[in-house]
Amino acid sequence: MSKLYIVPTPIGNLEDMTFRAIKVLKEADLILAEDTRTSGKLMKHFEIATHMQSHHMHNEHKTVENIVKRLQAGETIALISDAGTPAISDPGFLLTRACVENNIEVECLPGATAFVPALVNSGLPNDKFVFEGFLPDKKGRQTRFLALAEESRTMIFYVSPHKLVKTLGEFVQYFGEDRPVSVSRELSKLHEETVRGTATQVLEHFTKKDPKGEIVVIVGGKPEVKKSKKENINTQILL
Repeated sequence: MSKLYIVPTPIGNLEDMTFRAIKVLKEADLILAEDTRTSGKLMKHFEIATHMQSHHMHNEHKTVENIVKRLQAGETIALISDAGTPAISDPGFLLTRACVENNIEVECLPGATAFVPALVNSGLPNDKFVFEGFLPDKKGRQTRFLALAEESRTMIFYVSPHKLVKTLGEFVQYFGEDRPVSVSRELSKLHEETVRGTATQVLEHFTKKDPKGEIVVIVGGKPEVKKSKKENINTQILL
């Protein structure tokens, strides 16, 4: 029976690869990889000989139709990205949607993704949160910040190293200098680090220390304004 498997791969530490993920990749008819050169190292390490085909943001619009036809013909195909879970700020959504629309079974394996350990590591509330991924580069960036300034849930961002200091400065500008921020970089790797503090404190840290590696930033939501006792009494009278 044809099926599209969404297969998470390690974000750094190869020991995070699951037995099930290896089994699926070995038994699939085809592996769709964001970068076959990058994934080739992973395949070699786990002795996976399944044929790979490129599937990335620059060609996914053109390749989806042909992949759907192969699935309809009875093939089993596995989709992977360079690291983490496909479709989370990586290619995968378009193909998954096309499969759903064509009644092709889709199964996503549980596994590595960067924002979950970063969120838990932060020490910030994680009962409710919003995943923002990468912010717009130019158009719509200010509008997004203005909207997020009122967000009360914990916020999750992916930020490239060369944009971290600029982004932290924008957090100070739009969210306030005392807003709690946690920056996790190189998760699961040798030089893993999490820096926590106010937006200003974290900005000062990375202004002095050049940030490197894959980065996830967690930002506390806007604090609720506590009503005074007098306001509560007035509310009760009106009710």
